[in-house]
Amino acid sequence: MMSRLGIFVLWLLHGLPLAAQAMLGNALGWLAYHVARSRRLVGEINLGLCFPEWSVQERDKVLREHFQCVARAALEHGMLWWSPAARINRLVRIEGLEHFEAVYGKPLILLAPHFVGLDMGGIRISTEYHPLVSMYSRLRNPRFDRLMLHARTRFGQSRLFSRHEGVRPMIAEIRRGLPLYYLPDQDFGARDAVFVPFFGVPAATVNALPRLAKVTGAVVLPAVTRQLGGGAGYVVRFYPAWQDFPTSSVEDDVARMNRFIEERVREMPAQYFWLHKRFKTRPAGEAGFYTR
Repeated sequence: MMSRLGIFVLWLLHGLPLAAQAMLGNALGWLAYHVARSRRLVGEINLGLCFPEWSVQERDKVLREHFQCVARAALEHGMLWWSPAARINRLVRIEGLEHFEAVYGKPLILLAPHFVGLDMGGIRISTEYHPLVSMYSRLRNPRFDRLMLHARTRFGQSRLFSRHEGVRPMIAEIRRGLPLYYLPDQDFGARDAVFVPFFGVPAATVNALPRLAKVTGAVVLPAVTRQLGGGAGYVVRFYPAWQDFPTSSVEDDVARMNRFIEERVREMPAQYFWLHKRFKTRPAGEAGFYTR
């Protein structure tokens, strides 16, 4: 019942100006910060590990803003589910398009770290440059899961594969010429992962990016989406394609990816997904961080 009500509310709100949705999202995020104590604790631990040089007050300010960014993005998903492509294209701008068009048509991996505008960027790209292929984790709520699949595939017949299906279907699609919108920076355990630094802390990081690039001959092109203030929308920015990637060292390649993500996090720290237990998997014999 609650999921139906939530979907109905998002449908009612999706036609509002983005500035109005932003105000509501900020208010909801303020409330969530005070109510969602367990998630707030995860964010506090993550920020403490990544930014020990900041004061407690500085980290708390970023975490409060993060809850608002997350809530805003959640409300604005209604636009992705039901608004026409023309509206999405107006509200999500593209920068650095020359970098994308220089490699479009070749085997291509778009490196898309977990910032709050992740879905906005991917769906915006798919409205004009389609189809895309991506991997996703199923949501627990089946109604929201169906809506997310609908949003991510409703323009240009984009293809999504469950994480449980592995990388083989994606390899075939990359070789067929579909750009892969790839989200590589969450902790899925030690399997197929290497421990490389993320803000100086060893983090179990999936090693698939260099492996996929090697087996498909794909170019890696970062695509990072920023949420703008005041309801001004979003910007998805393409960066220059990576040169000399992959190398002979998977660990060096994955560490390079993490360093790139760190640079973007420092530019917009409130927008990185701090509520995920990024450091849950630890090297053998090392105590966990999320036990208090």
